[in-house]
Amino acid sequence: MLVAVAALLSLIGFVKFRRIQASMSGGGYQPPPEAVTTIITRQEQWQRSLSAIGTVAAVNGVTVSADTPGVVQKIAFESGDRVATGTLLVQLDTRQEQAQLAAAEAKLELTRLNLERVRGLRGEGVTSQADFDSSDAENRQAQGNVAEIKASIDRKTIRAPFAGVLGIRQVNLGQYLKSGDPVVPLQSLNPIYVNFDVPQQEISRMKPGAEVRVSAEGVPGTGLVGRITAIDSVINESTRNARVQATFENDKVRLRPGMFVNASVTLEAKEQVVALPASAISYAPYGDSVFIVEDMKSPDGKTYRGVRQQFVKLGSARGDQIEVVSGIAPGAEIVTSGAFKLRNGAAVQVNNAVQPPNNPQPTPEDS
Repeated sequence: MLVAVAALLSLIGFVKFRRIQASMSGGGYQPPPEAVTTIITRQEQWQRSLSAIGTVAAVNGVTVSADTPGVVQKIAFESGDRVATGTLLVQLDTRQEQAQLAAAEAKLELTRLNLERVRGLRGEGVTSQADFDSSDAENRQAQGNVAEIKASIDRKTIRAPFAGVLGIRQVNLGQYLKSGDPVVPLQSLNPIYVNFDVPQQEISRMKPGAEVRVSAEGVPGTGLVGRITAIDSVINESTRNARVQATFENDKVRLRPGMFVNASVTLEAKEQVVALPASAISYAPYGDSVFIVEDMKSPDGKTYRGVRQQFVKLGSARGDQIEVVSGIAPGAEIVTSGAFKLRNGAAVQVNNAVQPPNNPQPTPEDS
């Protein structure tokens, strides 16, 4: 009986060992192929661009202020108004200057009459040249006094120095303004500037007239296109960056001074690159990779469609696409979706009925 039991256990162990050996050699269960989508890589011509953070600035922007002290007698605008050059904004009290002007004009008239009489007498030889010169000097002095008082009145008449959009009013009727007190901000919004900094090694690639695109987060429809109009002649010593200025048409007032924007400069250089959809890249701390679909052979010698993991070096991104600097060549079949469930040598079934996004200039609905 003991011999029979030992023989039975040995038989069971031998059968189990053969099954485990067959499973380890690949003769066991084979998982079904994974469904994936693929794309054939090809070279594309990319227009290079440089991205930077920009700030919107007005072509003309000031805070209109009082030139001379005075009491606000009239406010001729509302906050947010569009004004033309020379539009009256605030009139200060000029009653004292008006009275002084009346007296000065009366004196000017008297000196003019005296000068005419002396000129006539001088022509008859009755008066001396000194009397004529004295009357002429008095007349000129009276003219200067009148001009001075008129200038003082004009300085108390605050007008828009240029056309633009007013901000929030900062004065009230009857308020006493000292020299330099703010009245209202005034900004010229069309056209408008966008200033951004670029590293010193990129300055040579910045050309006046180059196309610049800007977008502002949270502001719909700000994909505006402008041109570089100026490049600063000085490099910032602290950052080693140079300031670049672009000009944009802003008739719909989408951009406002002080706004934060993303600027993208279109460079002249064009390069041949291999681009893939972003969904094709498997990101990992030890390196980014893609899966290449190839014909493979199973341990039993059968041919099947499988994948091989290939590590790649990535470049810049453009919309849904990412540039592959090295690792793959044109003509390779790359998995574009379903890569997260693959491993080296896994069998795949290609189904390209539905492809992932691969648009270099996408326009998502919530952008």
